[in-house]
Amino acid sequence: MIDTVKTLLLKHNINPTSSIEYDVNGSLHVMTLQEITEQFSQASPESREIFIQALEKALQEGKIGAQNYFEKMGELLLRSALSKS
Repeated sequence: MIDTVKTLLLKHNINPTSSIEYDVNGSLHVMTLQEITEQFSQASPESREIFIQALEKALQEGKIGAQNYFEKMGELLLRSALSKS
């Protein structure tokens, strides 16, 4: 999955090591697109397929679509991690 996502991003001239910053209660969290992908790659095969399909649709909107997609996926990961702590 990681290689597939990396290939899709590079095909659209998006660096997989690009990062997104999140401010959570005054604390800065930074995640790269690759880190977000790695977290989702641990999901079920069905969820991984959905992740890739949704990314492909987001990429149809170009870089902005991909950025919005990864921002939302990162937020989901952060919320999940914070709810466990």
